[in-house]
Amino acid sequence: MPRIADTKPPCNRMTPDRPIIVIGGGLAGCEAAWQLLTRGRPVVIYEMKPEVFSPAHKSPNLAELVCSNSLRSNMPGNAVGLLKEEMRIMNSLIIEAADRTAVPAGKALAVDRARFSMYVEEKLLSQERLTIIRKELREIPDDHMVVIATGPLTSHALAKNIAELTGSDYLYFYDAISPIIDGDSIDYTKVFRASRYGGGEGDYLNCPMERAEYEQFWQALIEGEEVPLKPFEELKFFSGCLPIEILARSGKHTLAFGPMKPVGLLDPKTSKQPFAVVQLRQEDEGGRLFNMVGFQTKLTWPEQRRILRMIPGLENAEFARYGSIHRNTFINSPALLGDTLQLRTKDNVYFAGQITGAEGYVESSAIGLLAGLSAFSRLCGRVMTPPPATTALGAMLHYIVHADEKNFQPMNINFGIFPPLTQKVPRKDRGQYYAERSLKALRDWKERQGYDFSSSSTAG
Repeated sequence: MPRIADTKPPCNRMTPDRPIIVIGGGLAGCEAAWQLLTRGRPVVIYEMKPEVFSPAHKSPNLAELVCSNSLRSNMPGNAVGLLKEEMRIMNSLIIEAADRTAVPAGKALAVDRARFSMYVEEKLLSQERLTIIRKELREIPDDHMVVIATGPLTSHALAKNIAELTGSDYLYFYDAISPIIDGDSIDYTKVFRASRYGGGEGDYLNCPMERAEYEQFWQALIEGEEVPLKPFEELKFFSGCLPIEILARSGKHTLAFGPMKPVGLLDPKTSKQPFAVVQLRQEDEGGRLFNMVGFQTKLTWPEQRRILRMIPGLENAEFARYGSIHRNTFINSPALLGDTLQLRTKDNVYFAGQITGAEGYVESSAIGLLAGLSAFSRLCGRVMTPPPATTALGAMLHYIVHADEKNFQPMNINFGIFPPLTQKVPRKDRGQYYAERSLKALRDWKERQGYDFSSSSTAG
């Protein structure tokens, strides 16, 4: 079978065509822009900050990390670690930035969020064909190719325009973010540094709790005052981001078997496993800020101060950022998008990132990468063949555009959305087998495309 390159004219990468418009300067928008720019295509990024801020955004910079500073596992035998490895193969700017600005986090890839954002913005600005317009775009242009990557916090004006364009009602859920603690306010005599089962170099601070301390804390959580919802808002959380107080209400010991599980951790003061543990993950390169792992919350700020200071070691905690709640918006992608991430009813419009239902930093960036490559393919007179579903990129794309449109919900990457392995493999080895199969399939797919999928800077 001939390659696509043998049956289509070559792409003139330096043709001064009309620029592609990318709406949104978050992770997905920056990744999509990068994939286009490094292939010689002019791009205009519309970013509404600092003219307009969402309820969760604080920085005027591109690629702001709103929730955690962790991009989760960095191990290829884990689904999200495998997705990162595939994105490295595909010259992902977001993963390059994360690798260059990483902070200690055991087997996870966590970043200094300020340096991460700065790295992404500087790399994009090195491309001469990029224009950044820092204003809110309230309507989708008709006369350009457009990548909509406005994320889960799309402005009301643009959301309304997208709803009119798609002709469908929006789905939505609520997401909560974890507090960040000032490291200087932690009582280090009461906490210990360790990773589970002795892994890593002790990359987490652990606040141990005895049973009585835990039960008192649990009681305070379930009785804590929450920020009230507006009258028109329906409570609807993504299952992977349940606020800690809502999770606590599901059972007295739910937290001790969930985000506060002590398994694999021994308190060096007692040489015993605590009844429960609150883990703190380093937020910045200098170790001045710590994120409360799994402690996303919608408690009021005074309640956060009162209740979270019940945790051993955090009695005098100062909060660099309180937890908060915000509305996340996503489209019904299986009903609206094709395999190329184009809107079925308007093929000059592509969607990318969390607004498609790709849940998570890495997943959002991955869909941005694919949207950028898909738009580039169209400009070359081709249609991008989707990556095989046996790859992490392909599995994520397949879920987004082929899930049940009547019950569509956001999804993190996981091996459950991959085609099953064809051979019987011990459970402990399955991740390795998925990774080997996926990476081979991705490299084969990349080669079969028949045109340049590698980086080629146009700066200068």
